[in-house]
Amino acid sequence: MNIDMIRAAADRIKGHARRTPILTSPFLDDIAGRRVFVKAECLQHTGSFKFRGGRAAVSALGDSALKTGVIAFSSGNHAQGVALAARAFGAPAVIVMPSDAPTIKIENTRALGADVVLYDRETENRDEIGARLSQERGLTLIKPFDEPQVIAGQGTTGLEIAEQMNAMGVTNADVMVCCGGGGLTSGIALALAADAPGLRVRPVEPEEFDDVTRSLISGKIESNVRLGGSLCDAIITEKPGDLTFPIMQEHCGPGVVVSEEDCMRAVGLAFDRLRIVVEPGGAAALAAALFHPDTSEGDAVIAVATGGNVDPDVFAKALETLK
Repeated sequence: MNIDMIRAAADRIKGHARRTPILTSPFLDDIAGRRVFVKAECLQHTGSFKFRGGRAAVSALGDSALKTGVIAFSSGNHAQGVALAARAFGAPAVIVMPSDAPTIKIENTRALGADVVLYDRETENRDEIGARLSQERGLTLIKPFDEPQVIAGQGTTGLEIAEQMNAMGVTNADVMVCCGGGGLTSGIALALAADAPGLRVRPVEPEEFDDVTRSLISGKIESNVRLGGSLCDAIITEKPGDLTFPIMQEHCGPGVVVSEEDCMRAVGLAFDRLRIVVEPGGAAALAAALFHPDTSEGDAVIAVATGGNVDPDVFAKALETLK
């Protein structure tokens, strides 16, 4: 993985992925005690940054692979990103999703034309299911984070952050990134190391699912005991990737761990003050910026709002935190 791959991915997805805005609010600044800049990837196609990686990976395939089709496994955001990208290229798509994924994510993935295969994430292994289906049907597997072209696509978010923050005169700040397996985190870290070295990436994870934070401390890949049962489903993985972890080791600062309650409060505040819809897992970075000011230094912090695919009942509960 290198910056050249990220720049090449940016060229391939240009005109297809949205250049998402940086949003601010003086009310959020007051809560955090510093300037807060929110990169609104929840406004990306399919409601998540994952479209970048999906489009980058699918667009790198040859005609033969596109004709046969692709397969991906995901709790929903990567699923939708790959499904939309595959549809644009006329490629069949099979998506392996946990049965407890938010209903809206399952329905949206099917609506995009993908064949959805559900599994129990507590008792079944999605990697094994994906490998089996890939072999049986001759499909090209597009992993959700431990795949070079996916990391490159996610890294285009970092290229935009570097340009946007430079234009605003912010060249020294922590960049909070919601982190599951580390595809977005490592991609942004590589991009910023090249284009904005004063912006330091910080992985953010929910309590009890802090495998990346623990891995960065121990210096080796650590795993989570549980793989489900959190409203932050979008960023729940077993462990960081073999490709993503070394990149995070080299380019990221220490991880930040936030509570599910903080994420729900951040969802409510994002809507109240920025008028954007963010899912709990996609609000983890904002939760760190707002409610954990002691974890970062300087007079500014950047938070990536990674996804907005939230079920209505969960969103309603988040709004209740404003009362």
